[in-house]
Amino acid sequence: MKAIFDDVSVRCSTITTKRYSTSFSIGIRFLAKDLRKPIYSIYGFVRFADEIVDTFHDYDKAALLDDFERQTFEAITQGISLNPILNSFQAAVRKYDIDLNCIRTFLKSMRMDLHKAQYSRAECEEYILGSAEVVGLMCLSVFLRGDKARYEELKPYAMKLGSAFQKINFLRDLHEDYKELGRTYFPELANMEFNEETKAIIEADIEKDFAMGYEGIKMLPRDSRFGVFVAYVYYHQLLQKIKAKPTQDILSRRVRISNQRKYALFFKSYLRHSFNIL
Repeated sequence: MKAIFDDVSVRCSTITTKRYSTSFSIGIRFLAKDLRKPIYSIYGFVRFADEIVDTFHDYDKAALLDDFERQTFEAITQGISLNPILNSFQAAVRKYDIDLNCIRTFLKSMRMDLHKAQYSRAECEEYILGSAEVVGLMCLSVFLRGDKARYEELKPYAMKLGSAFQKINFLRDLHEDYKELGRTYFPELANMEFNEETKAIIEADIEKDFAMGYEGIKMLPRDSRFGVFVAYVYYHQLLQKIKAKPTQDILSRRVRISNQRKYALFFKSYLRHSFNIL
C-alpha cells in the first residue's frame, strides 16, 4: 500500500528535522497535529538542498542540485517519488497548494551558494528571499491550510520573520561561513570590518524584521500560532545572546543556547500562550 510508503517518507523527513535542528523540532511539536507532518516535510526538503551546497565538497554539487531540482518537480507532477524526502514534500505541496515559484526561488538561492563568496546588498536580499522568506511562505500555506485570502494578508509578515531567522543564522554561523567557507552574506561587511559598529547596524536591522514578524504571529490561527511563537522566542533569545557578545567571540565560535535554557524559554512561551498574552 502506498500509504505505508507515504508514512515511511514522512518519518524520514521527521528524522531529518530532529537530527539537524532540536529547536525547530520542538517548535513543530506545538503545532496542531495535522500540521506537523507537512512542516517536517518542508524542513526535510530544505535541509537536503542546503546540505548539497554546504557539505558535499567531494562531489559535483551543481550536478547534484540540478538532479535534486529535476526530481522535485517530477515528484510534484507525478504525485510520487522514490526519494522519501521528496515524496513527503510533494504531498505537502499538492495538499496545501504551495506556490511552485516559492520552490524555484528557494532553489535559485541554493544555487547562488555554489559560486558566490561575497554578496552585494541586492544579492543578499535576493538570497534571503529564496533561502528564508519563501520558506516562511511555504510554511504559511500549511498554517493557513491553503486559505489564499489570509495567505496574501499575512505574506509580508511571514517573509520578515523568515528574514530575521536567516540573518540570525548568518550572525551565529559567521565563523563557519566567513572563516571556513569564505562567504560573506552581510553587505555591510563588503568594505568594512566586522566590528562593534557594523555588528550593531546588523542587529538593529534584524530587530526591525522581528518586530514585523511578531505582529504576523499574533494574526496566525491559534493552532499554529504557538509553534511559530516558540521559534520566534528561541531566535530572539539567540539574538540577545549575540548582542551581548563581543565581535571577536562571534568570529571565533558559534553562539549557542543550552538545551536547559531552551526548555525554560519554551515553558515561559507556553505560559504566555495559555494566558493569551503574546
